Amino acid sequence: MNSQITNLKECLDQGTEILTIDVLLKEFNEVKGHNGEALMILFDGYCHSDIFDGDILNGGVDTQKQDAGSNLRTLSARYILKGKDFEGKECRIFIENNGTSDGGRFTTTPKILTDSEALKDLEDTDLIGSISGTDEEGHIQIHICVK
Repeated sequence: MNSQITNLKECLDQGTEILTIDVLLKEFNEVKGHNGEALMILFDGYCHSDIFDGDILNGGVDTQKQDAGSNLRTLSARYILKGKDFEGKECRIFIENNGTSDGGRFTTTPKILTDSEALKDLEDTDLIGSISGTDEEGHIQIHICVK
C-alpha cells in the first residue's frame, strides 16, 4: 500500500481511480426466455490499491439482463471484500455496482458500505465505474473512480 496516503479525503480530492478490482470469473448461469435473457456470473478476486488491500469473499455475483429486441443490457454486481485499509486495520467493503451498456462498454454507479473508519467517506462519495478486459481469459478488472 501507498504509505503517502494519510487520509481518504486527499485521495478523493485527486479525482483519480481509487479501487481497481481484479475479478476472476468462475461460473456462468444463463436463461434465454421469450422476452429476454438473464445471465448470472459468479466470481471471486482481489483488490490491491493505495487505500485497500483484500480479497472478494465467496458469493460475488454479477446479474445481467437484456430485453428481447433491445441493445440495452443492465448489470447489478454485489460482493464483499475483506482485507486491510490504508491504516493497516482489518475491514470489509460491500460494493453494489449497477450499470448499463448499449452494446459497448459498461458504465456503472458503484455504492459502497464499509466498517472501516478510515474509508467511511466512500459511503458518501459519488463514484463512477467501468469494466475492462485483461489478457487472461476469465479475468476482468473493475475500475472505481471519483465522479
